[in-house]
Amino acid sequence: MKQSLPDSIVTPDHRDHALLSTIAADITARAGGPEALATQFAAMLRRCVDDVIMTPKTGRRSYEELEKTEKTYIGTRVEIELRAMLRLPRGKLDTVVQGHDVDIKNTMHSNWMIPTEAVDHPCILVAADEVRARCYLGLIVARPDYLTAGQNKDAKKSVSAQGFANILWLLRHHPYPANFWRTVPPEIIPQIFAGASGNQRMAALFRHIQGTPITRDVVEAVAQQQDFMRRIRSDKGRGTRDLLAREGIALLSGHYDAPLIAALGLPHCTGSEFVSYRPVTQEQADLAAVHGVVLDWA
Repeated sequence: MKQSLPDSIVTPDHRDHALLSTIAADITARAGGPEALATQFAAMLRRCVDDVIMTPKTGRRSYEELEKTEKTYIGTRVEIELRAMLRLPRGKLDTVVQGHDVDIKNTMHSNWMIPTEAVDHPCILVAADEVRARCYLGLIVARPDYLTAGQNKDAKKSVSAQGFANILWLLRHHPYPANFWRTVPPEIIPQIFAGASGNQRMAALFRHIQGTPITRDVVEAVAQQQDFMRRIRSDKGRGTRDLLAREGIALLSGHYDAPLIAALGLPHCTGSEFVSYRPVTQEQADLAAVHGVVLDWA
């Protein structure tokens, strides 16, 4: 998405304000409030993109590696997931909000392509910026004077530079969970995936990336096994947790080890996240032992 976006001019005296503010209020209420909308929306977008990349099955780690048809499918997936998230019905266009037919448009770039059937109708505009880890949710009435004069071969037009000011934003430049693999130094990735077994790959993951919460999806991607969660537990000295403990590294679960994670001053982990850490003092090693995490530490 464009880094510089004009301020919205959709104020009470704007011709689209009444319609768009009504739709915005309904969307926000359906999500459970502004904070819930922001949290659910960002997570939904991340899931839609990652589920198409399919790192566990394909080994691909970024949007840029997708085929053209897969990139197109992300838009369809977002439409389906957004309707489900907000419990919205199907309509003549993509959905119906407060009795109005509404189109849902998604982009991973800097603009949206508006089909002819959506012209003069309200549109829900969705965007994900993979590079800057930001997401966007806006509303616009796709009036002809908000759209470009030119069109593509399918007669679709995009929002004009001036048209952007007529977007009512629900979320703009909002933080969006980064693609995990973009945060990993490129030279580390081959080392993580070089292991011949799931345990070896996961041990490499948590050995190289410490102090950072890692999601269950990433664990699955690295394990490349159906019973990947078994690999992360202690397993008669053979599990990933056992391997790392012998190296003095604690592998902690946000669900089971939250008190120890907090005591060590590590970032908060959700119940489905994991974090590894090598104690740097004897007191930290003793603290881990008190919480039942015994390490070979010196």
